[in-house]
Amino acid sequence: MIPIIDLEREYQFISNEMDDELFKIIKNGNYVLGNEVKLFEKEFAKYIGTKYAVSVNSGSDAIFLALKSLNIHAGDEVITVSHTFSSTIDGIIRNGANPVMIDVEPDCYCMDTSLIESKITDKTKVLLPVHLYGHPANMKKIRRIANDYGLFVIEDACQSHGAVYNGKKTGNMGDIGCFSFYPTKNLGCYGDGGIMVTNNFELYKILKMLRNYGQSRKYYHDLVGINSRLDEIQAAVLRVKLKYLDIWNKKRRKIADLYNKQLNNLNIVVPMEKKGSKHVYYVYVVRSKDRDYLQNELLKHGIQTQIHYPVPMHKQKSYSKYNASSLPVSEKICDEILSLPMNPWLTDEEVLEICDNVKICI
Repeated sequence: MIPIIDLEREYQFISNEMDDELFKIIKNGNYVLGNEVKLFEKEFAKYIGTKYAVSVNSGSDAIFLALKSLNIHAGDEVITVSHTFSSTIDGIIRNGANPVMIDVEPDCYCMDTSLIESKITDKTKVLLPVHLYGHPANMKKIRRIANDYGLFVIEDACQSHGAVYNGKKTGNMGDIGCFSFYPTKNLGCYGDGGIMVTNNFELYKILKMLRNYGQSRKYYHDLVGINSRLDEIQAAVLRVKLKYLDIWNKKRRKIADLYNKQLNNLNIVVPMEKKGSKHVYYVYVVRSKDRDYLQNELLKHGIQTQIHYPVPMHKQKSYSKYNASSLPVSEKICDEILSLPMNPWLTDEEVLEICDNVKICI
């Protein structure tokens, strides 16, 4: 079986270093908001290019708390996309606000910025683009619109660790950038984890309190917050992996290039990279009108695939209030997309084997 992701091979590569760091944490006995968390926050902020970072226990909470820090509440509207993971929409609804979902571009699957202004009302407070699959959204236009209308921008960068747009890393172009460290991500921990980055000191102070029961110091609660803290073990894991992120992203891009050369000009749509963008291929997504057949045939030949995502958010049962929306691009691509194996440990021989089987099927 060729897996879509291979965490076992990853561990083999960093096992000695990782084991040493984890043993130090266990021996030290400090598991919550200790030195590893502080160091990782500084290192990740430096990597992204922001002044500050506040770690939390998931990308979902990162989006939720980012919105909460901006005082987003009932009656407010947040413009975002439907073709995304549920955390994007969930974070809005948990704050009592209304998600206004718009369509995505058919080539890079990120927010269609030509649709934003028609959805802005006096209730609109935030633009929340998603850098989907590792490709950056059009942040130049999103920032311009936000400035023109006096709106906040929160970047859902949960799938784009290290991706670059016009010379800046994703997460460093909005008021707050949100990342997930779910194990399958380009930078993943050994459980759940997330982080928020910002250049605004006042937001930084608020985010730090919100993730720790709203405390300004122990037992002094200035805000109504939650318990959403990245633990020391996960911070140590992420510190080890962060050193390799650019190397691993470079390997992902090399694998994607080999895929593209093998699968281009066939009856299948391969990923693209827009000018000024650097794609980091969290997943490698193709499109086929015979997607289900292709997926089943590849599985028969020992090739694991996945669909990111089979149902757009505005068509999900849990968000039935928004089911009346019609987003034709999102609906069409959800019927065609298929994620092929993508991880830095894939060999050229494995990629060629996958491509040979795709060619037979289509």
